[in-house]
Amino acid sequence: MADNLDAGSIISFHDGKLADPGWPGSALPEATNDIWHWIEANHRFNTLLWNEEDKARRTDVDASEIAASKRLIDQYNQRRNDAIEAIDEAILTELDPFLSMRHSEARLNSETAGAMIDRLSILCLKIFHMREQTLRVDASAEHIATCTAKLNRLIEQRKDLGACFDGLIEDAREGRAYFKVYRQFKMYNDPTLNPYLYARPGASTQAGSAQ
Repeated sequence: MADNLDAGSIISFHDGKLADPGWPGSALPEATNDIWHWIEANHRFNTLLWNEEDKARRTDVDASEIAASKRLIDQYNQRRNDAIEAIDEAILTELDPFLSMRHSEARLNSETAGAMIDRLSILCLKIFHMREQTLRVDASAEHIATCTAKLNRLIEQRKDLGACFDGLIEDAREGRAYFKVYRQFKMYNDPTLNPYLYARPGASTQAGSAQ
């Protein structure tokens, strides 16, 4: 398994990226098979998604700007899911020597390791932005108290999820658990599967692969 691939290291990595004023930057480093590359990619697209979702809720701009944000959200979400699959594939590759020792009664985990890392990334974003709310000087004491309680709950949730992630990896190494890579078929992104796209006059009806 990759060095330091545990919940504590992943959480520190996520937090460190958000603490960088230059994050997420304009470009992702060149793709590799390294697990940490894909953890970074997933976190980057979650961050871009978060920012674009905020922008898409503006009411003081032209509708064309909201439409542009919605299209970016679709693109970022697709790439976020691509990164989750790449994380799963990389982890399973490193777990491969242990898979032959899997117990016959080993449990199939319904959530993949990559999906758990994705959730840790999203919780990091929630914690980061909720903490900002607790530091506002222009908000009421009630708002600060409410946000502080929510922040504490989010921190607890991330700690619990981290423990579950570490447990899954340990159990997979010991042959007690396993997970599979499930492809994300985003039908709304595929012009051959979305009826609002393939039903347009002049649109190609040739079948294609779901994304």
